[in-house]
Amino acid sequence: MTPPLAAIDLDFVPLGRTGIRTSELQFGTWRFGKENESGEVEIGEERAHELLDAYESAGGRYIDTADVYGSGASEEWIGDWLADRDRERYTIASKIYWQIRDGDPNSRGTNRKNVRHRVDALLDRLDTDYVDVLYIHRWDDDTPTRELMKTLNGLVESGKVHYLGASTMRPNAWKVARANAIADAQGWEPFTVLQPRYNLVDREVEGDYLEFARQRNLAVSPWSPLGQGFLTGKYDRDEDLPADSKVASSSRFQESYLTAENFDVHDELDAVADEVDASPAQVALAWLTHRDGVTAPIVGARTVDQLAENLAAATIDLSDEQVDRLTAAKPGPYEGL
Repeated sequence: MTPPLAAIDLDFVPLGRTGIRTSELQFGTWRFGKENESGEVEIGEERAHELLDAYESAGGRYIDTADVYGSGASEEWIGDWLADRDRERYTIASKIYWQIRDGDPNSRGTNRKNVRHRVDALLDRLDTDYVDVLYIHRWDDDTPTRELMKTLNGLVESGKVHYLGASTMRPNAWKVARANAIADAQGWEPFTVLQPRYNLVDREVEGDYLEFARQRNLAVSPWSPLGQGFLTGKYDRDEDLPADSKVASSSRFQESYLTAENFDVHDELDAVADEVDASPAQVALAWLTHRDGVTAPIVGARTVDQLAENLAAATIDLSDEQVDRLTAAKPGPYEGL
């Protein structure tokens, strides 16, 4: 049974070497203002504020967004919500990269012109003087690394940004390492927070990526901790997908998640969930928090009930034996080599 939100008290954990502390489960707002294929908004402003209220009531203080979420609506709604609160009590992270103006190639990537404009715009939407963490949403090979790090360092020195992060860099940890080497040599701010995809069935970051983060004491805040819903138990290996479902038309999702190997992982997940009287989603999140090098997974939800279920993962106590069983259910990319 999921405890009420008021009974959940999220702990604070160190955000890598930044010196600040983050909620052990961060709140992701990628669905705020997002339109589905029918043109309907998945989460409107009223529900967005209800979800933020719920996260706050559970002790959550780390809110993750991006300037393209809801075409900026996510940041605007977070800013409106923060207006009645003490801004200093919350850690706000946002991301920049994706093209925002049709026909304008300079509105994409991490060139200096785009970065400076995007940061000023997102601060205006959030109605704040600074963001705690600014992520580059993807790596931009067209912008020289030295130019990128010099530009980002200028934002830190101006007070508009406190710390720098890199999102979705799982195959390219070497690029972050090179960027940080340049920053260190120049006395500039390095990347200190990483945001890869990582969950029970997406294990590609194990090995070099997590080892690099551990050695440099970089924070790791995984996104998609529930495998795009696969690890919640909503799919069954013996049932056909509804013909009108989005997943039924997505060969990429089916090939990535609806495999015999992944369903075998889910069988072990279900077994552990039964043992600890929790949902598969809660156990999948709890497993991730037990992984060496992981700082705080990013969770999201469409409803307050879903959010309460996800946040209750912080109350799940897995034994070492259970963690080992879940880990062994699918070998990591470097095991057996």
